[in-house]
Amino acid sequence: MSDFREIYTKAVCGKGKKFSQTAHSVTPTHKPSSVLGCWVINHKCRSNFRNDVVVVEGTYDINIWYSYNNNTKTEVVTETVTYRDEIELSIKDKNVASEQMEVVQHVLQEPNSLDADISPNGKIVVQVEREFLVEVIGETKIKVSVDPENALGDEDWDADLDEAFEDLDSEFLVGELEE
Repeated sequence: MSDFREIYTKAVCGKGKKFSQTAHSVTPTHKPSSVLGCWVINHKCRSNFRNDVVVVEGTYDINIWYSYNNNTKTEVVTETVTYRDEIELSIKDKNVASEQMEVVQHVLQEPNSLDADISPNGKIVVQVEREFLVEVIGETKIKVSVDPENALGDEDWDADLDEAFEDLDSEFLVGELEE
């Protein structure tokens, strides 16, 4: 019998990272005088592996608090926007079958408002940033060495542990607590 075995397992076989900034144009109900605040909330996304890239698709809400009528009244306008990011894999194992790839996405930077300005046409332009790290998991094969004669001696591990604990001071962490 051979001294090696082949084991099929799941492993990270590709990684990619992408940072992006996007400008969204939001049309308020009234002509804005000033922007008082801008928040990005309710982020949802999903990802999948297509044609050697990971596609992350999602939505988020942009809430803009603004004043109008010469700064005498305020209102909040909300707009739901969609996005699609294609993330190239910077690390990729070519020896993995791509039929059953899983994608794990990590949101490194939730969508966040950087700036909100009033354009000359009365719209509010919001700059949003986001960043993702994706890992593609696939089935792969690894080759391991087999110890047919048990040269490592499993019994020896237990004896080594017993010897290591003999010198421990069992009263080391025990003491009276002062109140």
